[in-house]
Amino acid sequence: MRRVNGTALIIAALVATLGALAFPVWSYADRSGTGEANLNASSVATQWGPLSATDRDFLVKVRLAGLWELPAGQQAIERAPSEGVKLAGDHLVVGHTDLDRRARDVASKLGVELPNQPTEQQQGWLDELTAAGGQEYEQKFANLLRAAHGKVFALIAQVRHTTRNSLIRQLASDANQTVLDHITMLERTGFVDFDGLAREAAGASTASPSGPPMSSGGGVPQVPVPVTPSGNQSFTSRPVPPTMAPLPQP
Repeated sequence: MRRVNGTALIIAALVATLGALAFPVWSYADRSGTGEANLNASSVATQWGPLSATDRDFLVKVRLAGLWELPAGQQAIERAPSEGVKLAGDHLVVGHTDLDRRARDVASKLGVELPNQPTEQQQGWLDELTAAGGQEYEQKFANLLRAAHGKVFALIAQVRHTTRNSLIRQLASDANQTVLDHITMLERTGFVDFDGLAREAAGASTASPSGPPMSSGGGVPQVPVPVTPSGNQSFTSRPVPPTMAPLPQP
């Protein structure tokens, strides 16, 4: 009996030792199925850094945006009754002409094939604009394009934050400025339905909202202490200017 118990203890010790040796091997070598493994598997090496699947998707989306938003801008310049919508169209044409040139240059260097036609959905939006007229046209123009810019804005932020490729990082910075300019100009038309944008975003989200609760007393909350620098340093930069107000409607 003692011999059997001793043998069992030896076997148990050997199993525990093998398990302890195997764990670090799995921890540091076997990463199949993990997010990091998927990232590495989808990335290709370039002289400007690894190029991920998300980076390539970003390049395609920048190209696709120009393929329908530039002609939409040209149409707005020609057909819109109000100067605000014409001006927004002008910004779309100028911005996407420049951004498309940058995207094509980056894609050429990185060996990424880009589309030459808008998607079926984007062509449908162009057809929808072509069929509309007057104020209905301006409302459709402002809201279709504002919604599209808002969605690509989130992708730009993700790519700018996570990319390991310097060319993609610079393009994301350029795209961020262009898209923000277009969002601003579209909102200045006065036709953007912010309630509709919020409802659409809420319908696509599964996360619970967060934020401080409203004051239960119904009164005005206490004014917080302002954020100000301490010490006697001197500063050379200036605050970002506030967004311009909507243009008056004719």
